[in-house]
Amino acid sequence: MTDRSFPPALEAAGIIGTWQTDVEAGRSILDDGAAALMAGDAGLAGKPLPLDVALGRIHPDDRDWVFAHIRRARRSGGPFTAEFRVRGPGGSVRWVLNQGRLPAEGAGGIGYGMYIDTTHRHRDPAAGSEEPRDWLEVAADHCIAAREAIDRSGKPFLRLLIDALLLEIGRHLVRRRSH
Repeated sequence: MTDRSFPPALEAAGIIGTWQTDVEAGRSILDDGAAALMAGDAGLAGKPLPLDVALGRIHPDDRDWVFAHIRRARRSGGPFTAEFRVRGPGGSVRWVLNQGRLPAEGAGGIGYGMYIDTTHRHRDPAAGSEEPRDWLEVAADHCIAAREAIDRSGKPFLRLLIDALLLEIGRHLVRRRSH
């Protein structure tokens, strides 16, 4: 699992690396790219690592919620998605989307996933030639993703709340475009 050579299309899509996790043992194995970015040491690739080492470079402001999210996902199993910041050398910050699937605790088996660089989606438009972002549209995209998750949870009151938020965001977007 340490081969870092991805096809050009995957490299262009921002694939950083892959992971596999033994939920019962509490250990993750990273490939070269994931180990270099997430643990800060490509030499750790292929070795079973405790979570705090495998994710050692998560930004301090994101660390608590990411680890709590992972603990919940490990208990229930199923798809896992989290987007967070990672500190790099010299204080640089990259955004990473962690996406995969985990078995539930007690079910045995291995979880698999990958890290994708999403830094380009978080750049300040004033800092480069990137097209300015419409932050209400970004919020709407996140709310739509949240609504899909809430639908799966079967919680009608939460569905009502997210629908109200989406409706209000939509009203603001329509008003802005009609002026």
